[in-house]
Amino acid sequence: MKNLRFCAAKALFVSIFLFGLSFVSFGQNDTTSAVHVGFIYPLSTNGKHAASYTNRFSLHAIAGLSKSETGVAISGAANLIKQDASGLQMAGAVNLISNNAKGIQLAGAANITGNNANGIQMAGFSNVVKNESKGAQLAGFMNLAGSSQSLQMAGFANITRNDAKGLQISGFLNKGKNVNAQVAGFANVAKNVKGVQLAGLVNIADTSDYPIAIFNFIKSGEKSIAVTLDETMTTIASFRSGGRVLYGIAGIGYNFKDDKRDLYAVEAGLGAHIKLTNDFRLNLEAVSQTLSNFKKGAYNKNALRIIPAYKIGKKLEIFAGPTINYVSYKRGNDYDFVKKFIWKNDGSKDFQGVHFGFNTGIQLIL
Repeated sequence: MKNLRFCAAKALFVSIFLFGLSFVSFGQNDTTSAVHVGFIYPLSTNGKHAASYTNRFSLHAIAGLSKSETGVAISGAANLIKQDASGLQMAGAVNLISNNAKGIQLAGAANITGNNANGIQMAGFSNVVKNESKGAQLAGFMNLAGSSQSLQMAGFANITRNDAKGLQISGFLNKGKNVNAQVAGFANVAKNVKGVQLAGLVNIADTSDYPIAIFNFIKSGEKSIAVTLDETMTTIASFRSGGRVLYGIAGIGYNFKDDKRDLYAVEAGLGAHIKLTNDFRLNLEAVSQTLSNFKKGAYNKNALRIIPAYKIGKKLEIFAGPTINYVSYKRGNDYDFVKKFIWKNDGSKDFQGVHFGFNTGIQLIL
């Protein structure tokens, strides 16, 4: 009985409180409210006419409905705003703004703006702006916008239908038309890239001079198939792809020096073209290579290459140059590829050494 009396008294108090607050706006402009408090539409101080009010402060236990917000709007679940919002909007689930948003939107699930957004949007799941986002978008899963002028950061993907003039950072995918810079865990897709494209695996663009990934499909760039040989008598067939300056390397091959076992090679790395003349250039490469018979142990080599390259005609290029290599392997495997080292660690469990070498080859430019 005591609990029932307490609940009844509490409900009566809240009702009186809300009824009293309704007089705060009485006599003011009938479309403006200094304070809007309630549970969920229409249980609020603006009642069933809440959608026609512009509020300076709104506080709702579940969800608030209004025409516009000019200060602070806080709801346990959702803020539903039919026109514009400025200031701070904070909701446990969703901020839905039908027209323009200016300021800060914080939502547990999503911020959705029907026109333009200028400020900061932070959401646990997604930020969606139909037209232009001029401020930062930070989302646990995805940011979507017509165009973006600032930072987009998402756990999974950033997607703009048009330009992204800020920085796009995502755990998996970035997509835009004319973009400034993209950083993604898996892939970047764009039309024209002004700065750097950095991806875990793939970059795709019409023009991008500085793509950083193993595979780069750039229309204005260069793709080639090469066959190389190094000081360990390892031959690699590789695919090089990139832009005017940076490119990626991926290859497979076989070692012809070890007569005790069959050693297969896998190679991956990054490179940069330095053009000297129309037919002569310098290729700088950083490559990681592994030799293994897939049974026991592996020979690991990380190499820095300085490779002069000369073009024969339009499609063929020959190259050769020095390398510096860091190698490591289990001592029991006894890979006897190189006799002279400029440094080696005799006290470690695994063999570690640094030596000079070479890399030479020929490539067909596609």
